[in-house]
Amino acid sequence: MAALTDIGYIRDLLARHGFRFSKALGQNFLVNPSVCPRMAEAAVDSPDMGALEIGAGVGVLTYELAQRADKVVCVEIDDRLPPILAETLADCDNAQIVLKDIMEVDIHPFMQEHFGDRPVAVCANLPYYITSPVIMRLLESRYPFTSITVMVQKEAAARLCAEPGTRDAGAVTMAVRYFAHAEKLFDVSRGSFTPSPNVDSAVIRLTLHNRPTCTPEEEKRLFSLVRAAFGQRRKTLSNSLMGTGMSKTDIAALLDAAGISPTARAEQLTLEDFIRLTKHSMK
Repeated sequence: MAALTDIGYIRDLLARHGFRFSKALGQNFLVNPSVCPRMAEAAVDSPDMGALEIGAGVGVLTYELAQRADKVVCVEIDDRLPPILAETLADCDNAQIVLKDIMEVDIHPFMQEHFGDRPVAVCANLPYYITSPVIMRLLESRYPFTSITVMVQKEAAARLCAEPGTRDAGAVTMAVRYFAHAEKLFDVSRGSFTPSPNVDSAVIRLTLHNRPTCTPEEEKRLFSLVRAAFGQRRKTLSNSLMGTGMSKTDIAALLDAAGISPTARAEQLTLEDFIRLTKHSMK
């Protein structure tokens, strides 16, 4: 395992396989030996669990997950990596690489096929360019993951874990908080990767809520209101919510019914405020 975080070994390994990093896929492989064990420990708390990884790199995190979980399945989009992973994960007979795009995977049947009835945690080093879409796809699938532990860009971690009603909060903050409790676990410096990115990272963990707060119809309305409000976050709600197709008169009546000031801005509202606004808008 030590070799997988040795920069010299990794360069030789990749050179032998003729591998070059893809900027389009946002590839930055971890070489800090302390990071992946901490991530795996945070995600897997029982040897009977399964672990779903998204993007394997050279298998540093995959290896750590395989030491702790009963089964590890990694969804990997880059078809150049399986020969490399066959070498680095040769001793991990409980780890499987599946060549797919996670954004095209039908989550429920995929999980049933690969994990059966095992409880499953997600643990991954996500490419920066697709962080929010991947997280939202997992959450919106409503699959009962025990947790989602991912490494993301540090600024993205601040948004995802922000307290609603604070300046860092945005539309994705509200969406994530609707489905889960978000917490930042630790920071990861840019020097922990090869090639080194231009920004630092952080590991966050999402613990899913057991039940939805809204009906499916209310959820659709909720996220529509959230997107409109944060789409023009510098404007007051009485102006930004016009993007939903409501008139100023209707918006004023709605805000009054929900007990929200018409001069308030999106970043001042909590998730509960948006839910209350949603429910009043559907009466």
